[in-house]
Amino acid sequence: MTACTHDHSRWGATDQIGAANLLTPEKRLAALRSVTQGRIFDVSHEIAMNAPYMMPNQTPYLMSLWTNWRDSMRRRRKLGATNEVGVNIERMEMTAHVGTHIDALGHFSIGDRLYNNVSAEEEVTDWGLNRLGIENAPPMVTRGVLLDVAGLDGGAHLLPGRVITPEDLQRAVAAANVTIESGDIVMIRTGWGQLFGIDNARYVAGEPGIDVPAARWLTERGVVAVGSDNMAVEVLPNPNKAISMPVHQHLLVEAGVYIIENLALEEIAREKLSSFCFILLATKYKGATGCPVRPIAMI
Repeated sequence: MTACTHDHSRWGATDQIGAANLLTPEKRLAALRSVTQGRIFDVSHEIAMNAPYMMPNQTPYLMSLWTNWRDSMRRRRKLGATNEVGVNIERMEMTAHVGTHIDALGHFSIGDRLYNNVSAEEEVTDWGLNRLGIENAPPMVTRGVLLDVAGLDGGAHLLPGRVITPEDLQRAVAAANVTIESGDIVMIRTGWGQLFGIDNARYVAGEPGIDVPAARWLTERGVVAVGSDNMAVEVLPNPNKAISMPVHQHLLVEAGVYIIENLALEEIAREKLSSFCFILLATKYKGATGCPVRPIAMI
């Protein structure tokens, strides 16, 4: 990694939104004006108890009813209610990184340093992040770009350990006939997402994805976020066995660029969508390192 982890962000020492500063009103308006058909494509997966997860950092998603209609009706009858009112309310246990989700800038560190030279020792507590939590991520309305790298190779999906290089991204850009612009959110299709909830053991055992050179190629173009149809966006296992998750370190810590994982990209790939209005709103879980999201593409 580079020495820039000990420098403050170009947006100032107090900045907590990183590359989201590039989401200007002009960028939002341009994205909204691009919508001509009113069609919506949901690029998220359903979250259920068969959602894949990576041990030991992640735990399974669990949901049960905390209150059900029978018990609540009995309680209300005892209190004098006569209208047979039943209530169902669930309780969920999960990490914020279940299913389709976005990583907060405070999700990863390089040593003690988080994004914008924030001290992890001082700001990461047992009860969440004092700074750089997901509540700081603003609503994202901008141009989305799909780079279908799997489509270039002609197969159903790339294989685990397959490194997506800057050259691959350049070929995908050329095939899509787009130019990556400042403020864009780029989504990379590897085809690996077809295994989500279908063969979870295989899905989490390894994956195709970008390595640091491709991540730098994207951040140099001013992207706000990088997403993919896999668990971690980056290639797993990393070809260099001496390093772990370096793309997360570069994107989140060094560049302040958000990461969107487990996207569902098959439909928009079949539709040959290359650029579109992209909308993602992160739920404001104070101090959380990320949150499940339901992003959409509009044309």
